[in-house]
Amino acid sequence: METSDRPGRLAVGVLGAGRVGSALGAALAQAGHRVVAAAGVSDESRRRAGERLGVGISRPDDLIARSELVLLTVPDDVLPGLVAGLAAAGVDLRGKMLVHTSGAYGLGVLDPATAAGALPFALHPVMTFTGREDDLRRVTGCSFGVTAPEPLRPVAEALVIEMGGEPVWVAEQDRATYHAALAGAANHMVTLIAESQQILRGIGVEHPGRMLGPLLGAALDNALRLGITGLTGPVVRGDAGTVRKHVDALMAAAPEAADAYVALARLTADRALAAGLLKPEAAERLLDALGGNSWT
Repeated sequence: METSDRPGRLAVGVLGAGRVGSALGAALAQAGHRVVAAAGVSDESRRRAGERLGVGISRPDDLIARSELVLLTVPDDVLPGLVAGLAAAGVDLRGKMLVHTSGAYGLGVLDPATAAGALPFALHPVMTFTGREDDLRRVTGCSFGVTAPEPLRPVAEALVIEMGGEPVWVAEQDRATYHAALAGAANHMVTLIAESQQILRGIGVEHPGRMLGPLLGAALDNALRLGITGLTGPVVRGDAGTVRKHVDALMAAAPEAADAYVALARLTADRALAAGLLKPEAAERLLDALGGNSWT
């Protein structure tokens, strides 16, 4: 994007200088905007505000007064109360660009502020942030789930592009579904891998990460390139006996993981059956091995 095509340079306030807020604030600063204030309650937020954003901690009302664009980068459960509280307190929101970064919420959560004259944006970075120095690099090239009023759509998309991201439009009514898909893939993957590592350590594998790395890398590549047709393993082969052995072994070694294995094996078989990779009779055998009595 040429400099002449960019929106005007904005005074940016980061209300919630945590991992996400400090990374996106730094990305906006790198694009030429000015971070003028930050708010946060933890020692880590104060440190990030100083080190990443070059500002001290301000009160929310003062931050908004000094800013043209306000990043509302607080936890999802805090966001509705924060927005409602700002509006109820009579904070002057007229003409302020309010940008929240929640994946689950769309524009509705900003309604109290919008009614008070704010310009609402939902810009969700599809990335995990750890609070480490590489967070800013992670913004570059990542997708953002973008929801905004139609007249503001070009502004929303331009802001994402300026931060180095790729804007992907998500309709207001689809935000929860969109976020569920992302969380199911990323968050549950971490849990599954951590569980597998623990099980392998339990049987004496000294470096489970080293063992799993090449396998998981190949599986992820297959999944992203080929979708369900990249599936391998005993379920898609219809190896009901092997699947049953897995369930029995997990019940003995890690019973808390057995239910998850059964649920995911059923879902895997369902997807494989629908894709024509698994024959109905093999699916029935798998269902029996997984403890079911009918295929749904």
